[in-house]
Amino acid sequence: MRKLLPIVAVLLLSSSCGIVRMRSSEAYLPGPAIRPDYTPQGIVEEHFHPCSVKGPSQRHLIAYLPADYYESDRRYPVLYLLHGARGYETSWIRKGQVYQTCDSLWREEKAAPCIVIMPNVNSYNDDFDYEGGRFKDAFESIFEVDGYVESAFMNDVVHFVDSVYRTHPDGAHRAVAGLSIGGYQSIFFAANYPEEFGYVGAMSPYMWALGHPSHTRRKFYGGLERKMKKQFETAPPEGYYLYAGKWDMMRPATLKLHHHMTINGYDHQYTRYPGAHDWPEGWIPELKDFMQKIF
Repeated sequence: MRKLLPIVAVLLLSSSCGIVRMRSSEAYLPGPAIRPDYTPQGIVEEHFHPCSVKGPSQRHLIAYLPADYYESDRRYPVLYLLHGARGYETSWIRKGQVYQTCDSLWREEKAAPCIVIMPNVNSYNDDFDYEGGRFKDAFESIFEVDGYVESAFMNDVVHFVDSVYRTHPDGAHRAVAGLSIGGYQSIFFAANYPEEFGYVGAMSPYMWALGHPSHTRRKFYGGLERKMKKQFETAPPEGYYLYAGKWDMMRPATLKLHHHMTINGYDHQYTRYPGAHDWPEGWIPELKDFMQKIF
């Protein structure tokens, strides 16, 4: 029965991470980085960065910069914000109110100004498969978390960002956070590269994500307890935050991770929100909380 839980969970999803297409798939296309319903107060920039592993030759990412970025020579910390299954680099823009959250927090001086990077971290076969950042069902996505794009994240995304923007290129000034599968990826990015990410935010992490058996998957996604032990011994995070909704299908798995970290004395915070595996009472307020705690 336990092996069937990931499949049952996917079939139950009706949120933005869900498999069931309740509306035309047109509604789930990536769409523009700036939408007509909100004018960002910061600076929106788009890049195509080269990829060093199998799959597409390049991928698209979106950067959100504080409004005064080009008016000074100061360096900024970076938040890498990851989407979930059935998502892409514009998910946080389209449904997550990321611009509104950043603008209000920065204006009210409740969060440190930073560079927010929204990359595409789905698995794709090649350029043809990736073309347009095509829509992927959650059912497709959860069986494709193979570790290939993840294993190249530091080289292909982080180093690219550090070469383009005035960043502090160190773990104390980097945060990684994501929802659902993005939360799962965030946990492992930090566990695999403990010195590179000082802040971690896992929102309803989809701990049941599956992938094709391979050396790359085993290397990246294997041995979490061992990796986490080394992480907290050698380079403990500045802040580690777990989130889940009261009715979230991932709350039991998040609680299990929370209990494991508590028993082992790993400094972290767990917060339960009133919603489910969704945006309005889950990931949107969780991002707002996370941004007020980092840097």
